[in-house]
Amino acid sequence: MKNVEIYTDGACSGNPGPGGYGIVLLYKKHRKEISGCYKLTTNNRMEILAAILALETLKEPCTVRLYSDSRYLVDAIEKGWVLRWQKNNWMRNKSDAAVNVDLWKRLLAQLRRHRVEFVWVRGHASNVENNRCDELAREAIKCGDFLVDSGYLPDPGGAEC
Repeated sequence: MKNVEIYTDGACSGNPGPGGYGIVLLYKKHRKEISGCYKLTTNNRMEILAAILALETLKEPCTVRLYSDSRYLVDAIEKGWVLRWQKNNWMRNKSDAAVNVDLWKRLLAQLRRHRVEFVWVRGHASNVENNRCDELAREAIKCGDFLVDSGYLPDPGGAEC
């Protein structure tokens, strides 16, 4: 299997609000940058979507080290939260449903395809590639070529997860 490094970031202008994602894929001497934006979404959705789209871009199963500054994303995978939510019919506990289930399902499909290690990095710090992903995400929002995040469902309680 090929060894690939991936850096991802998500951003929102308001939360919820217009959102974007940035991705840097590194394989040997090859580099690919990807970005995009959505009209109405959340920061957490953009963080998860960046990881999904990065993994979906790979043409064959790979061994991946995926860097993200999102504790939500990294902890949900590395601490097994997502698998527990899935096992409990997408419930976080007896009374609270998991959010972003559409994206978690897509991500889990990619994790069955690739061997992925998630690594948390401090955002807006000294990691050059993470900073580049943040730039890509923010530039995408400014560009205004918005897609519709059909999976985004506003929380009637006003809380963003």
